[in-house]
Amino acid sequence: MRKIAVQEMMKVISRLEEKNGSKCTLLGIGPMSKPVIEASFLLAREKDFPLMFIASRNQVDSGELGGGYVCGWDQEAFVRAIAETADQAGFNGLYYICRDHGGPWQRDNERNAMLPEKAAMELGKKSFLADLMAGFDLLHIDPTKDPHCHGIVPIQTVIERTVELIEYVEKERVNRGLPPIAYEVGTEETNGGLTSEDAFAGFINELTSQLLLKNLPLPSFIVGQTGTLTRMTENVGRFDAASARRLSQSAGESGAGLKEHNADYLSDFLLYLHPVLGINAANVAPEFGVVETEAYLLLADIEQDACNNGMITNKSDFISKIRKAAVESQRWRKWMVGEAGTMETSDVMKDEGLVKLITEIAGHYTFEDPDVRRELRIMFENLGSIGLEPYNIVVDRIKKSISRYVECFNLTGLTTRIISNLDIREAV
Repeated sequence: MRKIAVQEMMKVISRLEEKNGSKCTLLGIGPMSKPVIEASFLLAREKDFPLMFIASRNQVDSGELGGGYVCGWDQEAFVRAIAETADQAGFNGLYYICRDHGGPWQRDNERNAMLPEKAAMELGKKSFLADLMAGFDLLHIDPTKDPHCHGIVPIQTVIERTVELIEYVEKERVNRGLPPIAYEVGTEETNGGLTSEDAFAGFINELTSQLLLKNLPLPSFIVGQTGTLTRMTENVGRFDAASARRLSQSAGESGAGLKEHNADYLSDFLLYLHPVLGINAANVAPEFGVVETEAYLLLADIEQDACNNGMITNKSDFISKIRKAAVESQRWRKWMVGEAGTMETSDVMKDEGLVKLITEIAGHYTFEDPDVRRELRIMFENLGSIGLEPYNIVVDRIKKSISRYVECFNLTGLTTRIISNLDIREAV
């Protein structure tokens, strides 16, 4: 299938809405692992909808900058793995590779090191250049994390950094003769200063003005705070439907779509409202990592039962290894609420219930840990020896989780609708 740029896809979707009232919300999927990517392609083949893979810098980045926790992929390896998985899944539809929260201090190690602004901006640019060279389709320009700002980063600073980063990417793109790419701007983070509707509208107006002044492309998506907030294994925010509608209208006035982050764990009721409210796209990531982890824990219970019944003898040590790796990763801290997020690791390990919770929350960060990988392989071999197909079980459970969003967001059959309504000039 001919590749259609993000910008052109959005135009067609807008025409479809005007033509027959067909509204939808695109789904940005966090590429937490190979099984998540495979499940996405298999489901998209069945349901006929376009895929958007949203990789954070912690997940995928150049080796020079520290790489990522997802399979150790840099940008080129990530793009290659995506293409290979699409082929293996027999998928020939539309998919887009997107950078989520790109920019300065968006890697944990850069923020923890309190890098000065100039150094952080340079590393952000290096990462964007690697994205560009690898063939990413959409870049989220997000300079709103700043360890030197105690509280909210000033809106004017956010705008200046956003323009500087887009100008840099565009200069590199043109000089290298690369095709146009799409941009996403703004943030759902409270430190980005864009949580109020007035601040959101002001940001759009000023940013648009400065981009036009420099003859730079306008964003395809603007991230708005709809009230969502992911913590532990639930959405603890308060979704504001009225505000979401107004944010959508504000973004639309600049020709952009409203992008929501942290849509994980929302109820079906709220998800069905998304297309109606004009939310053009929504990101889901940690939920799919948790679903995969829970699938492995379920398989571990099956393995234990098989061992108790004498069906296998060499049981894996998967549970203890993933629990230990999850706690030691420290990545669970940002998802916790209350005092648990500040507890010493040694004290955490003494609390069985807390360790189990942390394993669910942060297990997906450990899939590339050598000990976890070894024990997972042993567990899969054991389960295979008694007639189960453990990998397929994992993929199927992830597919079911993604499928809920596909249904609620009215995505089934969208690719065919896009292609059949595409002006041939847009695909050239």
